[in-house]
Amino acid sequence: MSEKCGVVAVIGAPNAGKSTLVNAIVGQKVAITSAKAQTTRARLIGIAIAGESQMLLVDTPGIFEGKRRLDRAMVAAAWSGAQDADLVALVIDAKEGLRPRVEALAAALADRREPRIVILNKVDVSPKEGLLVLAQRLQEMLAPQAILMVSAATGDGVADLKRWLAEHMPEGPWHFPEEQVSDATDRMLAAEVTREQLYHQLYAELPHDSAIETERYEERKDGSVAIHQQILVARDSQKAIVLGNRGSRLKEIGSRARAELSALLGRKVHLFLHVKVRPEWQEDRGLYRDIGLDWVE
Repeated sequence: MSEKCGVVAVIGAPNAGKSTLVNAIVGQKVAITSAKAQTTRARLIGIAIAGESQMLLVDTPGIFEGKRRLDRAMVAAAWSGAQDADLVALVIDAKEGLRPRVEALAAALADRREPRIVILNKVDVSPKEGLLVLAQRLQEMLAPQAILMVSAATGDGVADLKRWLAEHMPEGPWHFPEEQVSDATDRMLAAEVTREQLYHQLYAELPHDSAIETERYEERKDGSVAIHQQILVARDSQKAIVLGNRGSRLKEIGSRARAELSALLGRKVHLFLHVKVRPEWQEDRGLYRDIGLDWVE
């Protein structure tokens, strides 16, 4: 049996569950997740293997109406991830159904030439009577190669989805070693893990006006790694939120991020976090490059 390898662009509206789904298909965490919409900012490739097939899953930012430069860069990254993919997988929150932003996304996708499938996610919390109606409507709109129903959170249907993807990858050599699960560098992974902790612990308090800037990433002689990061926020009031009472919140963010990074990297991690107010961080070209986004006008 010959090897297969292909690129699957995973797109959808914010909070459709794309990152959770990519993690489930890969079999371990490669993308950060949060109940907060628009968590994914840059294109991230998760690498999954089934039989002789290697699938390069491009987890893209949610597609929405972007007004700020950061928003526009995220949307551009999403559509760029879909360009020239072997397969585009449109992930839809089945519970939410065909809301206007999902209809607009489906209409835009209908005009593209890439092969496509539809993945109805969160079917475990969706009314069953509406699933077939939703699937029929999407079939009429997009004529996809397949419509598959899954719950990324519980794992229901994920094995069948992975098997389908593996069977439909084009023949060709694998692009990555068998043991590699992501194309993200350790430096990028460290920033993402810290950002995820910001979302988890400050979900209701901190908006998207924040970013993680890795100042230094140092390999130590004892095999450990020292990571110095700045948490960038736009206002003094946001800095106070991140710090917490006498720095307690920042310590908790650092403690949890450090523990997760140690597990992911398989070595001891020394994580040093600082909070800096930089009102115009969204206009910093270098920061866009660091977080994997292209500068857009």
